[in-house]
Amino acid sequence: MRRFITILSAGVFLAAPLHTLAAPWLGAGDARARHSIQKLSDRGHLDASTTTWPINWADVERGLGESSDSSVATQRAYLVFEREQQAESGFRGELTLEGSNEPAFLRGFHDLPREKGQLAATLQWQGEAWAVGVSPSVVADPADGKEFRLDGSYIAATAGNWVLGVGAIDRWWGPGWQSTMILSNNARPIPAVWIDRKASLAPETDFLSWIGPWKLNLFLGQLEEERAIPDAKMLGMRVTFAPIERLEIGLSRTIMFGGEGRPEGLSTIWDALIGKDNVEEGETAEDDASNQIATIDARYGFPLGNQTMGLYVQMMGEDEAGYLPSRKSWLFGVDWTTQLLRSDQQWFVEFTNTLAEDLIGDPRPDYAYDHFNYTTGYQYYGRAIGSSFDADAEALSLGLLTFLPDGSNLTATLTYANLNKDGGNRVSQPDDEVFYSVPDGAQKVAIANLGYGNEVLGGWLDLNLQLTDKQIQLLGGEKDRWSLSASWKYRF
Repeated sequence: MRRFITILSAGVFLAAPLHTLAAPWLGAGDARARHSIQKLSDRGHLDASTTTWPINWADVERGLGESSDSSVATQRAYLVFEREQQAESGFRGELTLEGSNEPAFLRGFHDLPREKGQLAATLQWQGEAWAVGVSPSVVADPADGKEFRLDGSYIAATAGNWVLGVGAIDRWWGPGWQSTMILSNNARPIPAVWIDRKASLAPETDFLSWIGPWKLNLFLGQLEEERAIPDAKMLGMRVTFAPIERLEIGLSRTIMFGGEGRPEGLSTIWDALIGKDNVEEGETAEDDASNQIATIDARYGFPLGNQTMGLYVQMMGEDEAGYLPSRKSWLFGVDWTTQLLRSDQQWFVEFTNTLAEDLIGDPRPDYAYDHFNYTTGYQYYGRAIGSSFDADAEALSLGLLTFLPDGSNLTATLTYANLNKDGGNRVSQPDDEVFYSVPDGAQKVAIANLGYGNEVLGGWLDLNLQLTDKQIQLLGGEKDRWSLSASWKYRF
């Protein structure tokens, strides 16, 4: 399979007719960029997906034209600044130094350090057709035993309105701020080859024009060796479209398959895609060739005076019935903006429930994210690939992000979570060197998160403090009640 990925990535680059690539993308984890893009979209200045990250600059640039709408002036100015910093041709670099007394358990969209200490140097080059990023890093006391990494490295090129790439980049699929059910930046990025639609343009034909602006993302990735089934593969697919102005609908699916001793040919992928890999009567668990998750999400954003508001929902199915997700889990949220004390604010209230059928039907514990063959679960190097609350959890979060006139920002989030409500756990731990951030046993906990960011010594410094009212018990061990971290980035 590794050979297949290598051949595929080389083939698409050599065969594709290449056109101008202005720059790669805005990456997952920049909360101010997300706030800016979402407000522009909700006020009708940007007609593109805001729930799929990274976001290509080809989409963002269409919303940066001159406008008399003063309520989005600071948002437009921030994105123009980032475009000048990131989207120009040539070389650029970034040095990152991070440290923490202990990595925070709860990670939302906003990027937080995953390790106790990390030094990374990123060098990027962008030309008319290609973009290359190399990001080696050294980690102190790594949670997964990997001291040297290349997370964030990539090679990308364009073919018409498509971006083809290979590398390990963070992704976030869904409208949530604190959590997303199917694919988040909670875990380290999965090495993969991918193809994304560059610009979310609407179909020009009459019979398809109702779809509105649409976007497609596909990737095929390689999971780690330290699993119950080593070297399993992951196929991810997401399509978004906007049939009504400011209403975005997303359909996502991930398929975990293959690995040591498991089938992983094209027929396995095809059977998974058409739903023929579920265990039928008379078959054994070994006949179930893949672990699949699907989500349907929707977000409707709209102007509210000079500000904006959005309503969103995400439904996850662990299984399939009638070609639709079943064994459902849910996420609901509302977000809105304000402008107080000469500053911009982004608010959200979000409810997550990852206990299958808990809201509608009879609860099915040890079902969401779990699988009887892939017993390491929906994890990558010990951290959840989807919701950072993991399976069988219920959580309510209130969040506030404040962007001050001097460019600094303040963040505050309060979460009350009922983790692992059933108390059971099916996640196997084949490697003692990997710290599994999986809740061990039922526990209720309040989590407060405070952050501050500002320019320091020519770079950008983020400070973050996460507090809990009790120690969280995880499969990897017990978490302290507080986590203090700092991250300093310097661009050159």
